[in-house]
Amino acid sequence: MAERAEHTPMDGVEKDQPIVICDEVHVEYRTLSTGKRITPGSATGILQRGGRKLQTVHALKGVSFVARANESIGIIGTNGSGKSTLMRTITGLTPPSRGAVYAKSRPNLLGVGAALMSDLSGSRNIILGGLAMGLTREEIESKYDEIVEFTGLREFIDMPMRTYSSGMSARLKFGIATAAQHEILIVDEALSVGDRDFQKRSEARIREIREAAGTVFLVSHSMRSIRDTCNRTIWIEKGVLRADGDTKDVVKEYEKHK
Repeated sequence: MAERAEHTPMDGVEKDQPIVICDEVHVEYRTLSTGKRITPGSATGILQRGGRKLQTVHALKGVSFVARANESIGIIGTNGSGKSTLMRTITGLTPPSRGAVYAKSRPNLLGVGAALMSDLSGSRNIILGGLAMGLTREEIESKYDEIVEFTGLREFIDMPMRTYSSGMSARLKFGIATAAQHEILIVDEALSVGDRDFQKRSEARIREIREAAGTVFLVSHSMRSIRDTCNRTIWIEKGVLRADGDTKDVVKEYEKHK
């Protein structure tokens, strides 16, 4: 039976202590599929819509690994390989069909697709985002200028979020989410937005979290970001863990595969 351990406090965490354990994790889900078929015996050969049927997708196939404190782990693989499914399973958003996931504390997922309140200004989103992460109003106010400076959006910060480009929104989201120290942080493609200067600041911020005994997972198609940020990399392909080890070695093998 699939199971998930309750999250426990991280007080007194030591470097190299196990933080996340994936134990033979499988994720299967059923989805409706539609298709078209040629009706047998049809003289015209006109395509007619076939009936809908249930299809089973085996998104993760027995994935196992242990993530430790003070690690920054890259998650790589081609589109549809199961990277995001794995991260959603670690956070508890997608339950495993078989196997188990254990986390020392509740993981925080930062994805470019996460919602911001479009009718509110960037400034208001900083406040509400900080409150949602559990910061006090005083803590948010003390970090406010740092967040704005980090994103490089000061001249736009009082404008409604609906006027922001997708890249600007992602930069603000990253700045808000990383303003607090995370014990487990999952970053899904966020470093692919913004200019090179912002990407450098983002990578430095991830290293700060890791050096404070945090554990960071970075899902990215940018091998440069993976090399610059991660000391370990996991390669997932078609739901199977293909490699897990030193970033330089795993990325080299992955690029040969591509």
